[in-house]
Amino acid sequence: MSAMDRRLITHANWSLLAFTAMLFFVGVANLYSASGIRMEDGIAVAPFFQKQLLWGGVGFLCMIVCTLFNYRHLRTLALPLFILALLLLLMVPLVGKTVYGAKRWIDLGLFSLQPSEVAKVTTLLLAATLLSRYKEPLSGLELCFMLAVVALPCLLIFAQPDLGTTLLILFLLGGMILYHGLKKYVFRICCLLIPLLIPASWLFLKDYHKERILTFLDPSRDLQGSGYHITQSQIAIGSGQMWGKGFQGGTQSLLRFLPEKHTDFAIAVFSEEWGFFGCVVLLALFCCFLLCIINTARGAKDHFGSLLCAGVFFYFFWQILINIGMVVGLVPVVGIPLPFVSYGGTATIVNFIMLGLVLNVSMRRFMFKTT
Repeated sequence: MSAMDRRLITHANWSLLAFTAMLFFVGVANLYSASGIRMEDGIAVAPFFQKQLLWGGVGFLCMIVCTLFNYRHLRTLALPLFILALLLLLMVPLVGKTVYGAKRWIDLGLFSLQPSEVAKVTTLLLAATLLSRYKEPLSGLELCFMLAVVALPCLLIFAQPDLGTTLLILFLLGGMILYHGLKKYVFRICCLLIPLLIPASWLFLKDYHKERILTFLDPSRDLQGSGYHITQSQIAIGSGQMWGKGFQGGTQSLLRFLPEKHTDFAIAVFSEEWGFFGCVVLLALFCCFLLCIINTARGAKDHFGSLLCAGVFFYFFWQILINIGMVVGLVPVVGIPLPFVSYGGTATIVNFIMLGLVLNVSMRRFMFKTT
């Protein structure tokens, strides 16, 4: 091993890797409890925890690959990768498969690819590339250009329909823009316009989106329909009390009252089994995980690397905030999974790719030090 390789390994953010490993295996254990091997109507149900381990292994390899090259080369690849993601999104209406009324996946035989997950990575790369070219806070025209760049993928994803991913990409871009900076007059205009645009967005929502918002405002209006998810989730969380019911002891999960317990509502299973104390520990792990990412962003020696890490920070931050808020009833149900805890093939791989970008920046930060 050369001196350069040893130096790269030394500068890797090992704390971030440690917290990631803990979160991932907490998620696998939670999936084992929520959806282990069982029989339904005489048919064996696929054990999601085994699949998650497989996806985690693939994601880990992808993460390693993302650390093998200098991240600055991504500036030249950002636009071609973004165009590739757009082409994949355009293929979804033509060859995509429909699950639960949404056409979001392309069946590749061995696995199903979700192009919207790929779009998250490519949007982050392109946004970091474009923002790194601006030396000053963004003007109004520059802000409009940045929004126009993500308009097409957001429209294609919204049409699938996938409101959750659409909002996540917009929030991701918004966080990166704020991290880079806006001119004061632009920031003031945004503070005035955004509260006006939010009510106007009601006109573009589908009927079931509107129903979810109305149910969020009054969960009791349809307890057996649109309000069922959040009601059962709150029952599961409340039944865990302080210390929980123990591993595989959650009645709401085992008796199958809790829907989507392996994906969007995975943390409700965790809350019922480990209680308030377990949730505090899990939130502490997430906070340490996010702190490692933002510290890498602050320690980066070039603006592009700092923006990459900031984008990854907002990518995870918004997913954690929205998913937990959704499960406890603080925000409407929008279908955003909890990173490393919820089941998901493409999503798990993308999570590890994002971490690979952060590790890449941390490993090469010494290369830009000046005396």
